[in-house]
This record gives sequence, structure tokens and C-alpha cells, in this order.
Amino acid sequence: MSPMSYPNYGPGYYGPPPQTHPNGTTIMVLGILSLVVCGILGPFAWSMGNKALKEIDASGYVYENRGMVQAGRICGIISTCIMGAIIGIYVIIFGFAMVMGAISAAA
Repeated sequence: MSPMSYPNYGPGYYGPPPQTHPNGTTIMVLGILSLVVCGILGPFAWSMGNKALKEIDASGYVYENRGMVQAGRICGIISTCIMGAIIGIYVIIFGFAMVMGAISAAA
């Protein structure tokens, strides 16, 4: 098929129009919700974003919402790191309380 068989979508560009990745909006919503409402959604946004970016890179098509997928993935990464830090702080506080309880019970 010759390049002239496609409609002209811009100067020097002949080809199919950009596509929208079907999970782009879902990943973005999960990423934002993981930061604002529920941090447990962060790992889901992160993993779905990784999968979608691999699909976008492997497809060879031009996707118009790659930035949206990346933003949702990054929000998921940030939320997951915050959640991990909070869990780590709780573990440290609980461990410290256990040690202090054992010390005071021994005395």
C-alpha cells in the first residue's frame, strides 16, 4: 500500500490516525484515586501502567494517550512508595512498643 493511499494528517505524515489505548483512562483514574482516596490502588495503577506501556511500545502504532498512561503509572508508583513508608513506620512503632512493653513487664 503506498503512502498516498492514506489521508494526510499533517505535513509529512501519512498513515492511520493516532489511537487511544483502551486502559489509559482507567490507569489515570486509579493513579489519582490512589493518591487522594485509597493508597491500595497504587500497585494496580503501577502494574497496569507498565503493561500498557509495553503494549504501546510493542504495537508500533501512535497512541495519543501515552502521557496519560505514564502519569497514572507515576501516581501509582508514588502512592505505593508512600504506602510502603507508612507501613514501615507502623512496623517500627509496633516493634518499639513491644520492646518497651517487654522491658516494663520484666521490671
